[in-house]
Amino acid sequence: MYDYAIRFEEDNEPGVAVFCRDLPQLNSYGDNRDHAISEALDAIETTLSIYVDERRAIPAASAPLAGEHVVHLPAVTVAKIALWNAMMERDMRKADLCRLLGVHQAQGDRLVDFLHTSKMEQLENALAALGKRLSVSVEAA
Repeated sequence: MYDYAIRFEEDNEPGVAVFCRDLPQLNSYGDNRDHAISEALDAIETTLSIYVDERRAIPAASAPLAGEHVVHLPAVTVAKIALWNAMMERDMRKADLCRLLGVHQAQGDRLVDFLHTSKMEQLENALAALGKRLSVSVEAA
């Protein structure tokens, strides 16, 4: 659902640019294709932060096209996306989440900060408070 496909563009200059159809604000770069892939996760999480700053729902990933590379997000990032989108469905602000959970502002902010690691238990509790349940599955790599 949130495994975003990225595409690469190479020019006459050294290096590889990275773009994502589902996240048009995403711009990243690598010295070569492998380096660009390794930088893509950080670029995606940074782009997701833009959605939070702009109070916009985060779009689901569309199916990859030929030639695109799929970036599989960490489970904690997917849980944060689910939490943020559940908040957007209810027109909630971060302060509303903090009041609902009875936590300080900094704790609530971290739950939807894609550049900060959160504990899965905290995300599960926050999702439960919004009537959501986190489900994890394992598949072959």
